[in-house]
Amino acid sequence: MFKSHILKYRVGIISMLVVMTCMIVCSVLFDSSGEVEADSTSKESDVEAASSETFEDVNWDTDAPAVLGSPTNDVEAIAVIITPEPTPTPIPEPVDEDPYVISEGDLQGQIMEELLGNYEVTMYGDDDEEVVLDINEVESLAIYTRGTRDSSVAVIQSKLMDLGFMEPAEPTNYYGSITMEAVKRFQRQNDLKQDGIMGQETIAMILDPTAKSYLLKKGMEGDDIELVQTRLYELGYLEKKSLINGTFGTETENAVRALQNANGLTADGLVGTATTELLYYGDVKANVVSFGDKNDIVLECQKRLKELAYLTTEPDGSYGNDTLAAVKLFQSRNDLVVDGYLGPTTREKIMSTSAIPNGLVIGDEGDTVKRVQELLIKLGYLAKGSATGYFGDVTDKAVKEFQKNNGLAADGNVGPKTMTLLTGGTGKSSSGSSSGAVETGSASGGSVKSLLEVALSKLGCKYKYGAKGPNQFDCSGFVYWCLNQVGVKQSYITSYQWRTVGKYKKITSYSSLKAGDIIVVTGHVGIIGEDGTVIDASSSRQKIMHRPLSSWWSSRFICGWRIF
Repeated sequence: MFKSHILKYRVGIISMLVVMTCMIVCSVLFDSSGEVEADSTSKESDVEAASSETFEDVNWDTDAPAVLGSPTNDVEAIAVIITPEPTPTPIPEPVDEDPYVISEGDLQGQIMEELLGNYEVTMYGDDDEEVVLDINEVESLAIYTRGTRDSSVAVIQSKLMDLGFMEPAEPTNYYGSITMEAVKRFQRQNDLKQDGIMGQETIAMILDPTAKSYLLKKGMEGDDIELVQTRLYELGYLEKKSLINGTFGTETENAVRALQNANGLTADGLVGTATTELLYYGDVKANVVSFGDKNDIVLECQKRLKELAYLTTEPDGSYGNDTLAAVKLFQSRNDLVVDGYLGPTTREKIMSTSAIPNGLVIGDEGDTVKRVQELLIKLGYLAKGSATGYFGDVTDKAVKEFQKNNGLAADGNVGPKTMTLLTGGTGKSSSGSSSGAVETGSASGGSVKSLLEVALSKLGCKYKYGAKGPNQFDCSGFVYWCLNQVGVKQSYITSYQWRTVGKYKKITSYSSLKAGDIIVVTGHVGIIGEDGTVIDASSSRQKIMHRPLSSWWSSRFICGWRIF
């Protein structure tokens, strides 16, 4: 880029000298002004032609400072020029400045005054080695192509993460599709051309300390809006499924206002950080059939949940504790957000032929397990006091005995047939006495070894926001998929909800983390590997990664959860 400017200035100065010389000579030798005017016009056109030279037209040869991440074929990113001299030679302001260039002096002042005086970003190179980038070393920015690797990308990624446009992860030197999409969303919010190109105006706005955080509002379009609409529909605030179209219109705005009003937020119709977190919060108030309701919709769903072996009581149309437990278990088994509400999406899935039936097995826990244990106690297969809510070896033995006495395959799994006999009052009682053993333990349907093997088997799979496997994941979707693959019946929850999941042993000290633990940091989750490593779905790397734990994780640590 400096080369481009230098060429412009050299051509401009030479042209001006030629014009002045011609004018002097002509004024001495000739009285006619027409020839001089013609010559002057010709020289001015030469200056304009030289000034219109583009960034791509420059011949990158000698004299220019070293360029990191110089352009390739596409034009969709940023490059940094780090001038080796401590005090670069001042360059005069060009007459017709390239629109994608921030002049050296302007950017230096912008970074030093508007960003931070001493701002350092820890980024991660190709070999996952930590590199601390001091923003004071960066003296010029220009556009560069998607796919280019350069230290300046870490600065942009870090800012986009802080502003909520990109899921938190270790900043890297790679400007890929995820970073470009985050830039496009930033441009959308700031009424800029959504091309993912880091031009002068986009860079200035991102680095501005008053830059706006991620916000969705009426008039916007995008895949992220479609995700919000889907959740609004599930919660009963968006009336029609056809309104899930990725366009933030009046109906979506009204739905957001209704959600906010019902949950004590300012009803402004804008989807910011608080509203986004509310959408996936376990205690969000919905506008659908829920606990305490009594109607035909509840009755219809109860009958179907009974058929699928989720409901352990007789359908009566009243949404009580047993129905709530059944709905939550159904949602977790069928890859739905576990909120306990009979929203449109949950009701559609319950009544569909693709609904996955229940099948309680060793390692499960919860209210439904406790209800099954109470029925087994009543029939004499378990001792009193055995209803702990955890499905372990004692419960497994009791279920097998019940199945054998009632002509079922003694596999220990509580499926539809076993559940029907248990809850229908037709199951035979135990012919002997229970062992008296009481269930102990907690959910651990696998082992550290099996969890790590499953997680490592997905290395290199693509990152995609909201994806839950088997070949694309976001951070929480990756943890959810891995746990379920090894028999731990964990429902899908967001990285924010992992802070308070509660069902596992909580680790509050970063130094106490062990292989197999789930690590929760600000805006992100991962699985601790062997020898101080972590396995996670990285938005900045755009894939499943396995690398050493770094200061990025320790500085953002919230808690850990020990599964095994």
